[in-house]
Amino acid sequence: MVCTMSFLRALLRTARMIRPVPELPAGWPADHAVMLDAPDERLSPALVAAALGEYEPAAKLLATTRDAAEWELRDRYLNRLVAFARNRDGWLRSWLAAAPHDPDAALVKAQLAVERAWDSPARAEQLRAVGPVITAATQGDPRDPVPWRLALDHARGTRATHTTFEALWEQAVQRSTHHYGCHVAALQYLSAAWYGSHRECFDFAERAAEDALPNSLVQALPLRAAFALLADAPGASTTSVQLDRTDAACDLAIALSASFAPGDPWPAEVRNLLAYVLVARGRWAEAREQFERIGPHASSFPWATVSADPLGVFLDARDTARRRAAARRPSGDRGRPRGHYA
Repeated sequence: MVCTMSFLRALLRTARMIRPVPELPAGWPADHAVMLDAPDERLSPALVAAALGEYEPAAKLLATTRDAAEWELRDRYLNRLVAFARNRDGWLRSWLAAAPHDPDAALVKAQLAVERAWDSPARAEQLRAVGPVITAATQGDPRDPVPWRLALDHARGTRATHTTFEALWEQAVQRSTHHYGCHVAALQYLSAAWYGSHRECFDFAERAAEDALPNSLVQALPLRAAFALLADAPGASTTSVQLDRTDAACDLAIALSASFAPGDPWPAEVRNLLAYVLVARGRWAEAREQFERIGPHASSFPWATVSADPLGVFLDARDTARRRAAARRPSGDRGRPRGHYA
């Protein structure tokens, strides 16, 4: 992660040195109006209730997504509820006590167990211990791909063989061929940081994007492969072919972003990732456009990978992209990641 991290940290220092900031362009939200991981109108009441120790709104929300087969939303809401439960899980314990066989409660319990085990120094051992909890979650609703996304993450952490992982992947795609979360889990397994390589990562991502439905977030999968490359590869081993694939991934994600309205919260994380990679590649005008399309919807990923203050680094990257684009500096400089000469 050295290249991109060093660049973005330098970016932070530079942006702070040259403030105060001139007036923002029309339509751009002010810094104080940008929200990090803001919940939508369906999730917000569930989080408010959970803060009060009440589980019913969360239970209703997840049950509704399951009944309506809203698998992408279900996965997104699950992640946010579990993030909340990591520090305040009284509402979940009450839910499990009241309905120990509820498939939605079992799913939240399973993901929370995985995330807590993942943070342990004895990760693989702790993850193996929570295997039965994941198995229980997969048995909740035979249509649901989300427990299988969790099983894929679990397999990566327990150093499962390729054969085991492929069997889990088959179960996932039988339930939802184009489920974004399952594809991201598979991509992580294939990454150079885990059990594959950058080439395998790009190959899988590009094939999946080609097969994706119109406007599917799976079309942004090559961008995730590009992020893994920029985060992992030292400069000397980053080839021109890899960088060409990175820029092609950006181009594809730009087209995907254009298919959604500016300020739409649904593609916000993809747009944040796209802005990050465009900044890392020095494509300032295109990065500026994505920040404009993001509007007030900053996301922790990917900014939290380079700073304990993801909102701060988002705002500084946004400001730098605006300044660089306004100065009409060349956005070419695409022979290597910008982190090498920040």
